[in-house]
Amino acid sequence: MDKPQAADFKHLVRISNTDLDGNKKIVDSIRKIKGVGFAFAKAVCNVAGIDRTAKAGNLSDADIRKIEDIIRNPAVPQWLFNRRRNIEDNSSKHLVAAELNFAQENDVRQMQRIRSYRGVRHMLGLPVRGQRTRSNFRKNKGRVLGVIKAKAVVPAKEEKGAKGKKGAKGNK
Repeated sequence: MDKPQAADFKHLVRISNTDLDGNKKIVDSIRKIKGVGFAFAKAVCNVAGIDRTAKAGNLSDADIRKIEDIIRNPAVPQWLFNRRRNIEDNSSKHLVAAELNFAQENDVRQMQRIRSYRGVRHMLGLPVRGQRTRSNFRKNKGRVLGVIKAKAVVPAKEEKGAKGKKGAKGNK
């Protein structure tokens, strides 16, 4: 059974400019922030000293601030970061939310600018990671693509005209 809610229970908890559900466990709620995965969420809870099974709505304001500080400046191993050895300054950092979106867009723009294979595929709107293109990634999803040959269409019309003439000759 669920534990009774505290008097200061918050249904929405705001961490890193993201509204999180207060009824979920804190480790699951943190994962809703873009850029925070399962392993990183567990590491944040361990570093903050917060029980992972505690509901996010029961956290105090000090705990929420502590979690935000750890997400901004993580004291976890570098292999948990989502941006290791950045191209510009060769630093390792963990980006979340809008910073992560901005970095991804810049990476795609740089690939397009240097005309790498991946950049060209991005420009053309084709799959980048080697997926097949014969049956997937069609622009007109839902419609069936068929091939109509010009030679196959023309004889069909001539046959109808020829049958009509034979029938007419046979009646005379």
